[in-house]
Amino acid sequence: MTDMHEKEMDVCSEKCIDAAKVSATLLSLPAPEDIMGMSAIFKALSDPSRLKIVLCLLDTEHCVCDIAAICSQSESAVSHQLRILRGLKIVKNRRQGKIVYYSLDDDHVRSLIITSLTHIRH
Repeated sequence: MTDMHEKEMDVCSEKCIDAAKVSATLLSLPAPEDIMGMSAIFKALSDPSRLKIVLCLLDTEHCVCDIAAICSQSESAVSHQLRILRGLKIVKNRRQGKIVYYSLDDDHVRSLIITSLTHIRH
Protein backbone atom coordinates (compact mmCIF):
# COMPACT_ATOMS: atom_id res chain seq x y z
CA MET A 1 0.00 0.00 0.00
CA THR A 2 1.32 3.43 -0.81
CA ASP A 3 1.70 6.21 1.71
CA MET A 4 -1.25 8.01 0.12
CA HIS A 5 -3.56 5.04 0.64
CA GLU A 6 -2.39 4.66 4.24
CA LYS A 7 -3.17 8.32 4.93
CA GLU A 8 -6.61 7.93 3.41
CA MET A 9 -7.36 5.05 5.80
CA ASP A 10 -7.04 7.43 8.77
CA VAL A 11 -9.71 9.83 7.47
CA CYS A 12 -13.45 9.26 7.13
CA SER A 13 -14.33 9.78 3.48
CA GLU A 14 -17.99 9.73 4.41
CA LYS A 15 -19.28 11.12 7.71
CA CYS A 16 -21.47 8.44 9.25
CA ILE A 17 -21.27 8.73 13.04
CA ASP A 18 -22.81 5.74 14.83
CA ALA A 19 -24.46 7.56 17.73
CA ALA A 20 -25.13 4.36 19.71
CA LYS A 21 -21.49 3.21 19.52
CA VAL A 22 -20.20 6.69 20.31
CA SER A 23 -22.50 6.98 23.35
CA ALA A 24 -21.60 3.51 24.61
CA THR A 25 -17.88 4.20 24.25
CA LEU A 26 -18.16 7.57 25.98
CA LEU A 27 -19.89 5.88 28.93
CA SER A 28 -17.19 3.22 29.12
CA LEU A 29 -14.25 5.64 29.22
CA PRO A 30 -12.50 6.10 32.56
CA ALA A 31 -12.96 9.35 34.45
CA PRO A 32 -10.68 12.22 33.35
CA GLU A 33 -8.60 11.95 36.54
CA ASP A 34 -8.09 8.22 35.87
CA ILE A 35 -6.97 8.99 32.32
CA MET A 36 -4.48 11.53 33.70
CA GLY A 37 -3.17 8.96 36.19
CA MET A 38 -2.76 6.36 33.46
CA SER A 39 -0.98 8.91 31.29
CA ALA A 40 1.43 9.69 34.13
CA ILE A 41 2.29 6.00 34.50
CA PHE A 42 2.96 5.59 30.78
CA LYS A 43 4.97 8.82 30.75
CA ALA A 44 7.12 7.57 33.64
CA LEU A 45 7.67 4.21 31.97
CA SER A 46 8.51 5.87 28.64
CA ASP A 47 11.85 6.97 30.10
CA PRO A 48 14.45 4.26 29.32
CA SER A 49 16.26 4.74 32.65
CA ARG A 50 13.09 4.32 34.69
CA LEU A 51 11.92 1.41 32.55
CA LYS A 52 15.25 -0.37 33.05
CA ILE A 53 14.92 0.10 36.81
CA VAL A 54 11.42 -1.39 36.72
CA LEU A 55 12.64 -4.29 34.58
CA CYS A 56 15.41 -5.13 37.05
CA LEU A 57 12.77 -5.32 39.79
CA LEU A 58 10.51 -7.76 37.92
CA ASP A 59 11.71 -10.85 39.76
CA THR A 60 13.44 -9.64 42.90
CA GLU A 61 13.91 -6.65 45.16
CA HIS A 62 17.14 -4.66 45.10
CA CYS A 63 18.76 -1.88 47.09
CA VAL A 64 19.78 1.36 45.37
CA CYS A 65 23.41 0.19 45.14
CA ASP A 66 22.37 -2.97 43.29
CA ILE A 67 20.06 -1.06 40.93
CA ALA A 68 22.80 1.47 40.18
CA ALA A 69 25.23 -1.36 39.33
CA ILE A 70 22.68 -3.16 37.13
CA CYS A 71 21.65 0.01 35.31
CA SER A 72 25.15 1.52 35.06
CA GLN A 73 23.96 4.73 36.72
CA SER A 74 25.01 6.67 39.78
CA GLU A 75 23.19 5.99 43.03
CA SER A 76 22.02 9.59 43.00
CA ALA A 77 20.46 9.22 39.53
CA VAL A 78 18.78 5.95 40.53
CA SER A 79 17.45 7.50 43.75
CA HIS A 80 15.93 10.36 41.75
CA GLN A 81 14.21 7.93 39.36
CA LEU A 82 13.00 5.75 42.24
CA ARG A 83 11.43 8.80 43.89
CA ILE A 84 9.39 9.40 40.71
CA LEU A 85 8.41 5.74 40.42
CA ARG A 86 7.47 5.54 44.10
CA GLY A 87 5.31 8.66 43.77
CA LEU A 88 3.33 6.95 41.02
CA LYS A 89 3.04 3.71 43.05
CA ILE A 90 5.04 1.79 40.46
CA VAL A 91 7.64 0.74 43.04
CA LYS A 92 7.59 0.49 46.82
CA ASN A 93 10.34 0.24 49.40
CA ARG A 94 11.03 -1.44 52.69
CA ARG A 95 13.77 -0.76 55.20
CA GLN A 96 15.91 -3.50 56.69
CA GLY A 97 18.32 -1.92 59.13
CA LYS A 98 20.22 0.74 57.20
CA ILE A 99 19.38 -0.68 53.77
CA VAL A 100 16.29 0.26 51.77
CA TYR A 101 15.05 -2.36 49.32
CA TYR A 102 12.85 -1.57 46.32
CA SER A 103 10.38 -3.83 44.56
CA LEU A 104 7.44 -3.46 42.21
CA ASP A 105 4.43 -2.05 44.00
CA ASP A 106 2.10 -4.87 42.92
CA ASP A 107 1.34 -7.52 40.32
CA HIS A 108 -0.52 -4.98 38.15
CA VAL A 109 2.79 -3.26 37.40
CA ARG A 110 4.45 -6.62 36.69
CA SER A 111 1.60 -7.58 34.36
CA LEU A 112 1.79 -4.27 32.50
CA ILE A 113 5.53 -4.67 31.91
CA ILE A 114 5.34 -8.34 30.90
CA THR A 115 2.39 -7.67 28.57
CA SER A 116 4.23 -4.82 26.83
CA LEU A 117 7.37 -6.94 26.48
CA THR A 118 5.35 -9.82 25.04
CA HIS A 119 3.67 -7.40 22.64
CA ILE A 120 6.91 -5.98 21.21
CA ARG A 121 8.37 -9.48 20.81
CA HIS A 122 5.22 -10.71 19.01
